[in-house]
Amino acid sequence: MNKHISILRGIHPGFVLERELKKRGLRKGNFALQIQEYPQTLSTITKGKRDMNIGLALKIEKLLGIEEGFFMILQVYYDIEREKNKQNSSLPDLSIIRPVLFWDTKMEKLDWQKQKKAIIKRVFERGNEAEKREITRFYGNETISIVLNTDKHALL
Repeated sequence: MNKHISILRGIHPGFVLERELKKRGLRKGNFALQIQEYPQTLSTITKGKRDMNIGLALKIEKLLGIEEGFFMILQVYYDIEREKNKQNSSLPDLSIIRPVLFWDTKMEKLDWQKQKKAIIKRVFERGNEAEKREITRFYGNETISIVLNTDKHALL
């Protein structure tokens, strides 16, 4: 189980359940009824819109023959990842970054962590020096170097 957990860390347990049901050729609605749950409940969990709870996890694990606690461990790792993202959700100083750099999207909809590679590349391709400094301050020299595949000292 440890090998699977390390690979699946931070992934919603519902996505893992969805994959497992497909792999076994089981339909969500029928499966939900077998474990005496509403199909809507199972559907919202497999879409990642609802968290896994202990009672449901135990029913699923028992019926699928999965080690007890597997889905709750995934849920805890998912919750940890969500909390880390919340704590790191500070934004760069948007008064420095011109909206014209992101003409094809709304800046308030950018996910500054998930889309960091595209953001870094765009700012370093089209941005001015102040914007490059702000993005470097926000992400750090190491991340910028990795994304741009350049020497840390040649950035600014």
